[in-house]
Amino acid sequence: MLTATTPEDLAEAGPGRGGTYRCWAAAYPLHETSSILLGSHDATSPRLALRWLRERTRNVTDQLDTACAQPGHYWLRDEQEHERALTYLITGTAYQLTLHDESTRYVLVAYPPGVTS
Repeated sequence: MLTATTPEDLAEAGPGRGGTYRCWAAAYPLHETSSILLGSHDATSPRLALRWLRERTRNVTDQLDTACAQPGHYWLRDEQEHERALTYLITGTAYQLTLHDESTRYVLVAYPPGVTS
């Protein structure tokens, strides 16, 4: 018999239980040798890590031209992708979102406990 598994069920049983979810966002300007840290955060749950990614994505897309902001706006409304991100984090896999404009790549990442860059 097959049963449905929710992200909450996985959280109770999975590798993400206990620990800190590390989140960060960085800008990588073209033709530069170093990145610019846009923020970092330690979250106590996968949902709080996703919330931080959403807030930071809003901040980044607010700074972009309309055309370049479209993928970020779409991601912010994509509940199915958010559930996928939660499942990744709960089961011990990092989640990354990358946005870009003409001159810069923006990378937003959340790592579950025990996973490093």
